Amino acid sequence: MRIHLTSVYVDDQAAAERFYTEVLGFVKKHDVPVGEQDRWLTVVSPDDPDGAELLLEPARHPAALAYREALVRDGIPLAQFAVDDVRAEHARLSGLGVRFTQEPVDAGPVTVAVLDDTCGNLIQLATLPG
Repeated sequence: MRIHLTSVYVDDQAAAERFYTEVLGFVKKHDVPVGEQDRWLTVVSPDDPDGAELLLEPARHPAALAYREALVRDGIPLAQFAVDDVRAEHARLSGLGVRFTQEPVDAGPVTVAVLDDTCGNLIQLATLPG
């Protein structure tokens, strides 16, 4: 068993696509119209194009909205992405105007930082022990 797909609920799929591809550096895997205004829109790591996909899912369902709002209010990241060097990625993304809610910090064997994805979520970046 392996993880194939997970979702991030977003306010606006077009804005999320821009942020997750142009800023974070993911690449679009699938973009299929679903209904009149939604898309089955997934992104993947350029280092693992056949790996786990991240679905940029519209956040219109009341449960999704309440869930996201509660996580953000409490400062809890919705997802964690691994990076080779959190401090370097923080510097790169800060230079692109990304707002961090937590600067890089050593947390035992990992270094973490938390960013605002501009789409309604907090995302944690982590450098895991090698």
